[in-house]
Amino acid sequence: MKDHEIAEILRKESEEFRRLEEEHRRLDETLARIDKKRFLTTDEEIERKKIQKQKLRNKDLMAEMIRKYRQKLKANQ
Repeated sequence: MKDHEIAEILRKESEEFRRLEEEHRRLDETLARIDKKRFLTTDEEIERKKIQKQKLRNKDLMAEMIRKYRQKLKANQ
């Protein structure tokens, strides 16, 4: 089973996965708005870095959930 197929299952079954995915999407939109600015203040640069780190953290958590689901499938075979 491919990652995107497992992600689709987790969207249906896991509130945590949906929450992480939605937060990742919101952070992505915020980052896009920040990146449209021609110049960023120091505070905006710091905020941008924080958003990038949170997005990566969410992505890592979702990837871990997908890995665990795959392991569970293999264990049940």
